[in-house]
Amino acid sequence: MTNRTIELKHPRQLYIDGEWVEPSTAGVFDVLDCSTEQVVATVARAESADMQRAVAAARKAFDDGPWPRMTPLERAGFLEKIAVRLEALNDEFARIWSLETGIVYKVAQPRIGLFISGAFRQYAAMASTFPFTEPCQSVTGNDAYRVYEPVGVVAEIIPWNGPAGLLAYKTAPALLAGCTLVIKSPPEAPCSGYLFAQVCEEVGLPPGVVNVITAERDVSEALVRSPDVDKITFTGSTGAGRRIASIAGDRVARVTLELGGKSPAVILDDYDVETAAATLGNSYFGYNSGQICHSLTRIIVPRAKHDAMVEALSAIAREIVLGDPLAATTTSGPLANARQRDTVERFVAMGVAEGAVLATGGKRPPHLARGFFFEPTVFGNVDNRSSIAQQEIFGPVLSVIPADDEASAIRMANDTPFGLNAAVFTNDRDRALAVARQIRAGTVGHNGPRTDFSIGFGGFKQSGIGREGGVEGLTAFMESKTIVLS
Repeated sequence: MTNRTIELKHPRQLYIDGEWVEPSTAGVFDVLDCSTEQVVATVARAESADMQRAVAAARKAFDDGPWPRMTPLERAGFLEKIAVRLEALNDEFARIWSLETGIVYKVAQPRIGLFISGAFRQYAAMASTFPFTEPCQSVTGNDAYRVYEPVGVVAEIIPWNGPAGLLAYKTAPALLAGCTLVIKSPPEAPCSGYLFAQVCEEVGLPPGVVNVITAERDVSEALVRSPDVDKITFTGSTGAGRRIASIAGDRVARVTLELGGKSPAVILDDYDVETAAATLGNSYFGYNSGQICHSLTRIIVPRAKHDAMVEALSAIAREIVLGDPLAATTTSGPLANARQRDTVERFVAMGVAEGAVLATGGKRPPHLARGFFFEPTVFGNVDNRSSIAQQEIFGPVLSVIPADDEASAIRMANDTPFGLNAAVFTNDRDRALAVARQIRAGTVGHNGPRTDFSIGFGGFKQSGIGREGGVEGLTAFMESKTIVLS
């Protein structure tokens, strides 16, 4: 796979009101191949005036257009058409993901369909199963209905680490609900949004139903502040999520926030360390270089097995083949950008300064002079209250934390401001369920990472508000209304 450019039909334009339009300025974003640092695409930079135009188009489409007034089955027909086109473009979405963020192509290629076309097919099927209009009986004996109606104009703010899949799990339920959308793609990874806009045009969505722009944070903030936006759905850092929530709170706008994580893997005393290390190390280092919010980065292990876990994870880290994410022999690619690599370097230095033992990795690989590469890194004897155990690093760094017993392991798992994901490693299913119920996280897997958007995904505490995927991912884009007849 030698072609390293990203071909888009309208890279210097914005998709607004069903058309490719000229932006208000000549500003652009250069998109870098994160393994070569070369420009692979250049896209239009939206400013506040462009955002306002997109919001106006979505507002008009919601207030006056046909989309909210179609039946769910009619809207589902469009979702099915979108799914067909996404399947046809699966490999290109995977290649874009690899070039923009560094995920290995052979990992991205089979996964991307589960997220993008899978999301649209799942929600298309819900048109026949979800009770959009449900007969009820009023306490006074009157006939009544509970109906679900679209929340309105939705602003989607998409992250750079997995833009296509996260766009899909926001867009598919919002469209089925009858909402209209302004999708704000990230400057670091905008090309999936462009490709999706091309699909929307091809399937003939009514004008203004989906609008796609790429912009910086100042435009995102103006989008959140817009009184014509009824709901904001955001995936990104907890800091940015706090800002969005505070702005939305001023006008009581609806929000779904999928934020950061510092997720624990609790290894119980009956489970084999080598087996746990193989599951954790290979899934973590090999999946987007740790640039995943729900990664299991805190490995809490019985104190007697601590050294064995550190050595097992270090052995896996040393076997990782860093390189071009498009190459068949590569098992882990670069970080997405220089800023993220700098962040990882800073945390590694903090880990050493705070007394953790750097077992392996911890620096830029000397044989890879270009690209945003960083060695898979393992720390041992990590204090659960230290910076590397409490703050999200978003890079290939694992922390092994010794625990005295099961109760202390559970306490440490919960001793964090986050609560996005977790896992319990034990041979006893009943014990796994009992421990899982004590961990405050939106998902808890047994013997590995088990996040499942088809059921629901989201976090406790500062990991967010609301859920994406599943039935909750649909109701998040609707208002429930009670109608009582006389």
